[in-house]
Amino acid sequence: MSMTAYRGRFAPSPTGPLHAGSLLAALGSWLLARHAGGQWLVRVEDVDPPRTVPGAIDQQLSALAAFGLASDRPVVYQRQRDALYQAALDRLLDAGTAFACHCSRTDLAEQHGVHHHCVARTERAQPAIRLRVPPGSVVTFQDGLRGAIRQDVHADVGDVVLRRADGYWAYQLAVVVDDGAQCITDVVRGADLLDSTPRQILLQRALGLPTPRYLHLPLLLDRDGRKLSKSDAAQPLDPDVPLPALRRAWAQLGQEPACLAGCSTVEEALAQARAGFAPDRLPPGDIRPDGGVR
Repeated sequence: MSMTAYRGRFAPSPTGPLHAGSLLAALGSWLLARHAGGQWLVRVEDVDPPRTVPGAIDQQLSALAAFGLASDRPVVYQRQRDALYQAALDRLLDAGTAFACHCSRTDLAEQHGVHHHCVARTERAQPAIRLRVPPGSVVTFQDGLRGAIRQDVHADVGDVVLRRADGYWAYQLAVVVDDGAQCITDVVRGADLLDSTPRQILLQRALGLPTPRYLHLPLLLDRDGRKLSKSDAAQPLDPDVPLPALRRAWAQLGQEPACLAGCSTVEEALAQARAGFAPDRLPPGDIRPDGGVR
């Protein structure tokens, strides 16, 4: 597939049912893909089994279907992609850009959580594997909503975990490999992942993968200013009554509420949303419970 064609994705983790923040990210990414005349894919990020809630992904996919948000390609599951991740890791190890790290959490605490070299007192039977991030690893990129972003990955993050000491794949490696393998041109997701983007760009460069365009949508906040999904206020969506939640998400994305006011079906609402979507109305900051932008 040509990298000039738009291909976006929504990548939920099966840690619970979809909530309002999930729908905001799904609808926003779907609208931007449709506005560009591109494809929208769904990828299940189930690379972390200890956090996976049984039955959650079936609930999530059913809810997406109820809201009319169907993947344009077969749904991909990260748990089935070990060979791809191992091949990428082997390339990095062979190139010397990845290395085995035996550090414990106690060891890392003495480095204030930022890993610059392995200081482990003892070797582990199964060490973590990290991406080597040398001094001067400063990444800048242009976010589609938030403008110029700059991060000194060496100073702020340090060496990035690629495979954890418990043997599970790290999110950073899996997402970069999958975005490359699926020819994702545009990553549209919540602003809670904005900080991860520079380290993902470094990893893309190390693997010789293209860097997608990035746009980080606003988060829904609770009354204490926390991300809604981390709060008791995050209630599951009701897929049996999808229109009210769709209208709320549409308005939270800064779009004209009247555009969907007269719609009586999900199909009609999404058709109206595609026709009336204005990317320049997307709010630049996170959304408070009163509807204001922080």
